[in-house]
Amino acid sequence: MSYSRAASGFLCVLSLSLVTAQVNTGSSALEQRIGRVQDRILPPVLIEGEPAQANKLADRMAALRVPGVSIAVIHDGRIEWARGFGVAKIGGAPVTPETLFQAASISKPVTALAVLRLVQSGKLNLDTDVNQYLKTWKVPENEFTSKNKVTLRGLLTHTAGITVHGFPGYASGEQLPAVVQVLNGQKPANTPAIFVETVPGTKWNYSGGGYVIAQQLLEDVTGKPFPKLMQESVLGPIRMTHSTYEQPLPAARIAEAATPYRRQGRPVPGGPHTYPEMAPAGLWTTPSDLAQYAIAVQKALAGTSNGILSAATTRQMLTPGLNKWGLGPETGGGSGHPYFTHGGSNDGFQSELVAYHDGDGAVIMTNGDNGAQLASEILRTIAYEYKWPDFQPAVHSISKVDPAVLDAYPGAYRLAPNAVVTVTREGNQLYAQLTGQPKQEAFPKREREFFLKAVDVEITFVAAAQGKTTKLILHQNGAERIAKRLDDTEAKQLSDAQAAAARRFQAQKQDSRTDPALRRLIGELWRGEPDYTQMTPAFADVIRQQLPQLPFVTRQLGAFQSMSFKGVGPAGADIYDVKFEKGVAEFRIMLAADGKVETMGFQPQ
Repeated sequence: MSYSRAASGFLCVLSLSLVTAQVNTGSSALEQRIGRVQDRILPPVLIEGEPAQANKLADRMAALRVPGVSIAVIHDGRIEWARGFGVAKIGGAPVTPETLFQAASISKPVTALAVLRLVQSGKLNLDTDVNQYLKTWKVPENEFTSKNKVTLRGLLTHTAGITVHGFPGYASGEQLPAVVQVLNGQKPANTPAIFVETVPGTKWNYSGGGYVIAQQLLEDVTGKPFPKLMQESVLGPIRMTHSTYEQPLPAARIAEAATPYRRQGRPVPGGPHTYPEMAPAGLWTTPSDLAQYAIAVQKALAGTSNGILSAATTRQMLTPGLNKWGLGPETGGGSGHPYFTHGGSNDGFQSELVAYHDGDGAVIMTNGDNGAQLASEILRTIAYEYKWPDFQPAVHSISKVDPAVLDAYPGAYRLAPNAVVTVTREGNQLYAQLTGQPKQEAFPKREREFFLKAVDVEITFVAAAQGKTTKLILHQNGAERIAKRLDDTEAKQLSDAQAAAARRFQAQKQDSRTDPALRRLIGELWRGEPDYTQMTPAFADVIRQQLPQLPFVTRQLGAFQSMSFKGVGPAGADIYDVKFEKGVAEFRIMLAADGKVETMGFQPQ
């Protein structure tokens, strides 16, 4: 789906030979630099005095079942190198710098340039009610719009209070909706109606729906089809020569495109999905073309561009607002090294763009659903190689701590209603485990401060006056989250449940209750009539929030046909392959002691 990617809380096989294609290399020093990126994919944490446990890119691609990846690196305001690795299609041609990928949500900041060019020319105003510009469709008025109106500033920064996070796209052969049908949630649209659900300007909420409104507005104001408008106003002027917003991709260009693959290494049935929601999700492009977008923004900010945007407009675009979001891209970095960024996630495509204001950056595009993790690992390695101030692996040293103090830390700490961090001790080693995730070693930095190696997470234990810890603070991605210690009774219940889950995982023994529970739950959700009394309160809250989207998601799979037990996950969830009329999905379900559904998730295969 064309969704944003937020960092997950806590600890966040295909066989192929690596094929490379290149441009702009030239020097042996540069070849060595590229070789280090290719041969030494770094872990999230480095330990002082210890050799890095690096991996080859080919090995990480195979482990994550990502057939192909394309990379462009920007240095000193130009593309220093661009290369393709792996294959565009299993058994097919290698990825080259010209191979097309779906940019997914990176379509949004490129779309924002078109809006800002019209603002700069005086044809649009960022703070005017968008209904004054819209002709074909209007934002429905309600109690929220009576207080504040929806504006382009709100749409571009995800603060307009608009619904619909992202879009699943349309499989090959499916009927495509018109943009107005997408806006109204009318068949054959596979997402709900787009409307205002909170007072505009008061809350940040990522919304692909807001960019569909912007797409309709741009067509209404200019009188041009969206792909033509984007070609003339943005793609052409900034030399994104391989790119297009045409959906579907024209038949004459299919051979240029990578084939998308899902998590288990299977191709997306029918090939790439089609996204009539072009502004938020429809850009076909290459890393080198997206690097041209980044360079154009960098030059405009410095006042040396070819007129795509003025320096003043670009500064406004990159000014962080709610949730550090600008007019299109997300912003980050310290005052001395700001950057802009965006990720992209369509069915079978995952991408990442990062660019510093001062002329460095990288774009990574993949044709696998596990590509987000791979892109993060590649970005980390590039950051280390180019000595960026951000994104590099964390570097820690392991300190010696009096073993006697470790007794204060083991226990269960509630991070969220359905998430508990369990800290245990084995000898002089502490371990931390989040609900549903593997146990991780925790190493001491100082007496009360520990870190994990598998992911860049730090834990600080906080004690009351008498010395017993009352909570821990989780530090991840620049954010802090507090988890309070559970009392002994709650901790014992949790410990017993985890031990039982571990035994079932070891034995791969099915919980006899999950088969009928999953069959019942699938039927309820497919009908849109969940029985909340058969769920834990925390899981019921999750389903209530997701229920408006579920009928549209389930429509993609069709009617239930059969299911088979597949195994037990590390956290104790039973795993099932469920066959539907239009495909297969993997479901994971776990029940509480009283038989109520505690967790359930599914992923199309």
